[in-house]
Amino acid sequence: MKILTLCYEYPPIGGGGGRMAHNVAAALVRRGHEVRVQTAWISGLPPRELVDGAEVFRSFAFRRRADFCTVPEMAGYIATSLLPALRHIRTWKPDIIHAHFAVPTGALALACRILTGKPYVLTAHLGDLPGGNPDQTDGLFRALNPFIRPVWKNAGGISASSSFAADLAKTAYGVDPRIILNGISMRGKAATARQPASPLELTAIGRFNPQKNFPWMIRALSGCKFPWHLTLIGDGAQRAEIEASIRECGLEARIRLMGWVPEDAMREVLDRTDILLMPSTSEGNPVSAIEALKRGVAVLGSNIGGLADLIENGKNGFVVPIESPVAFQEKLTRLAADPGTLHAMKSRSLEMAERFDIESIAGSFESLLKNSACRIPH
Repeated sequence: MKILTLCYEYPPIGGGGGRMAHNVAAALVRRGHEVRVQTAWISGLPPRELVDGAEVFRSFAFRRRADFCTVPEMAGYIATSLLPALRHIRTWKPDIIHAHFAVPTGALALACRILTGKPYVLTAHLGDLPGGNPDQTDGLFRALNPFIRPVWKNAGGISASSSFAADLAKTAYGVDPRIILNGISMRGKAATARQPASPLELTAIGRFNPQKNFPWMIRALSGCKFPWHLTLIGDGAQRAEIEASIRECGLEARIRLMGWVPEDAMREVLDRTDILLMPSTSEGNPVSAIEALKRGVAVLGSNIGGLADLIENGKNGFVVPIESPVAFQEKLTRLAADPGTLHAMKSRSLEMAERFDIESIAGSFESLLKNSACRIPH
């Protein structure tokens, strides 16, 4: 097939959703398909390049930062990518469009469908679903839902990146997405889990925004009496608040802020990590957590639906309520005192990683794209 991938962010721009779009595109190329990607440009990136076999086209979209996109910048992507997308359809003649994110990318796919008749498959990630990140997007969805519904209605096929995202899509739009989990390459997967370190090596990864709940995590860690060290990878609007929390708790010597780092540097950190901390208020199926499983890292996360595909409670980690830090502190203290149990959990993470192998996941996308190429949506 010829597959036109649309995504408003694509590495090195964006977070897990953009990385997943890249992983899928590269895996489909390895399966013999031709893939073009239409995405957003920022300063320092070439307007066109070949990335892991996929031709990537970038259009100016008013975007200023790689790690954050405003609503006007999302609209800018739609406005400036419409003509290039139509040009791809007219001259390159793709068999199917693969749109990552219903908002905003789905609007571009729908416009292409209306103007050319070209069918599209929609892959939904947590952030573009009502209820996925209620503190940040629920007001936006209330205003835009009448315009978003046609994106779902006209899709030739729909997938969701987690069971939680699929449930939200059913509730909000009455659709039944195919659950195709996020995935990564299993090349370089650890053969065995490393024995726990002393002091315990902890890592947290993500945008510095309220959803990740990092200031709460820092205050909770300040109550842990065992030796530990935390590496915090990421950046964002809450950086000043996070830095203030570290100072107020007197944890400057225990917490290292790395900012955003290349993927290889993130993997090096995970290779020496014992526990990935995910005290989030909402999550989908974060690629960084899958990388942690691949490297034999246990996971301690909040008891939210978005982590259900990643944490087997009591087996490769724990899920805890975050209304109070007590349970979070108790589980960490237990693992610090019982390296045998922690090592068993790390080993179970390695076993679980296989379900997120991008090569098999790409086969599921291949099937969905093929079946949708000739399907007329109802």
